[in-house]
Amino acid sequence: MSESNFVDYVKICCRSGAGGPGSRHFHRDKQNAKGGPDGGDGGRGGHIILRGSNQVWTLIHLKYRKHVIAGPGESGGSSRKTGAEGKDEILEVPLGTIVKDAETGEVEFEITQNGEEKVLLSGGRGGLGNDHFKSSTNQAPNYAQPGEPGKEEWKILELKILADVGLVGFPNAGKSTLLSVVSAAKPEIANYPFTTLVPNLGIVKYRDYKSFVMADIPGIIEGASEGRGLGIRFLRHIERNSILLFMVPADTNDIAKEYKILLNELKQYNPELLHKKRLLAITKCDLLDDELEAELKKEVKKKIKGVEIIFISSHTEKGITKLKDLIWESINNNGTDTE
Repeated sequence: MSESNFVDYVKICCRSGAGGPGSRHFHRDKQNAKGGPDGGDGGRGGHIILRGSNQVWTLIHLKYRKHVIAGPGESGGSSRKTGAEGKDEILEVPLGTIVKDAETGEVEFEITQNGEEKVLLSGGRGGLGNDHFKSSTNQAPNYAQPGEPGKEEWKILELKILADVGLVGFPNAGKSTLLSVVSAAKPEIANYPFTTLVPNLGIVKYRDYKSFVMADIPGIIEGASEGRGLGIRFLRHIERNSILLFMVPADTNDIAKEYKILLNELKQYNPELLHKKRLLAITKCDLLDDELEAELKKEVKKKIKGVEIIFISSHTEKGITKLKDLIWESINNNGTDTE
């Protein structure tokens, strides 16, 4: 998915439909020139509805649609006929979309299931016809209720990618390369920082026709939680992942220090992320000989406790099968890591 096509934040003005007015009609026919009130109710105004779709991966279709307007309800008719409801506006959104009030920033709801529908803004109720207001003392009411006006509010839609495992690491940690090896995804890969500017998703095939979804999150730098680098724009995507796969290159000066910096950035952004299951992959191990790898493995395990550590190489596919096994086991294990 190219950068220009990936949109994970939109602000839109929503206006629901006004309810139709009730009717002030009186029954008339050949035998009855002065019949009683029989005005019907107005139809409700159109809702603005969000519908989850697993065929939509971005909010780009809403980026340039700043105003979403639902139809008004129609007036009530004679013979107690209710007016037609206003046309609903249904917006399809990716799974993992959350809705916020633009003024308060309060989260209103989220869409997580395919086909799930929730009313973003409800239409006004239709007014009651004069038939409702007849009584023993007022048998010919010449009034009816107007319909309720529609609502107009600004809403913020944010996408948090739903994936089983999220890749966390500094730029050039090998995240995109790993995703390209284990799935059919084709992310841009180059030897310079921030090659990945948008999250990439890949479906990883596992044993016995099983699979899981992996997300390559754009690289984090120290201070990302304060807005440096790509800032917190993509950190929210990590919140939806079942497990986090930290990735640190084998040629890093201090692997344990880099891992802890990454961990601290997540903690500063959202402390609850530390309760997710974590794995640590030491990448680019094709640069190491057996003796150096054994020494490095001993050193890393001494400094980092309580986290499964695996040495891999995406180029030679060393440790990739074992990594898939660990990920699958972690996904299907309800336990969490804490530190």
